[in-house]
Amino acid sequence: MPPAKYRQLFAQNISRAVMDTPIGLLRIVASQDAILCVEPANYLEKKAGQAIEQVPADRIIPNDPSGDLVKACMRELKEYFAGQRQRFDLPLSPEGTSFQQKVWRKLQQIPYGETRSYQQLAEMTGDKNASRAIGLANNCNPILILIPCHRVIGADGSLTGYAAGLAAKKLLLDLEKGGTKK
Repeated sequence: MPPAKYRQLFAQNISRAVMDTPIGLLRIVASQDAILCVEPANYLEKKAGQAIEQVPADRIIPNDPSGDLVKACMRELKEYFAGQRQRFDLPLSPEGTSFQQKVWRKLQQIPYGETRSYQQLAEMTGDKNASRAIGLANNCNPILILIPCHRVIGADGSLTGYAAGLAAKKLLLDLEKGGTKK
């Protein structure tokens, strides 16, 4: 999530927390109405080439629905990583273009434990020639795991980029196929 978006969000009541997961630290951000972001905690620093030792402190607003949503997201992610959850029941509000929104809705239709290629996802959106644009939209997904961009792979079955890294993507896919539950 870009810094300007964080400034805009922090003008509102939002809560955030950093959660330790099998794929590393994840930053979760929620408004009173929806989850806004689930991303690697050091994502912004990595993109900017800055030191990544520090992650923002938790900021869960007491008695505010945004804090309740962050806690609910953390609970559902723990269940997911324990192999006890296949669907998420949280309201999501990812910010993006109308095309990105369309792609993200299609991502949510990929069943747990299955994958699709960029070409297949392009066909799902109704434009079989949009593979490259699909890849860019997938790359901009602000809500990892809940919007399962990790389920998109190369046409040859190879793992392709993932914000949390290819090892994280492999772990998520293995988890969903009944492999490791770590």
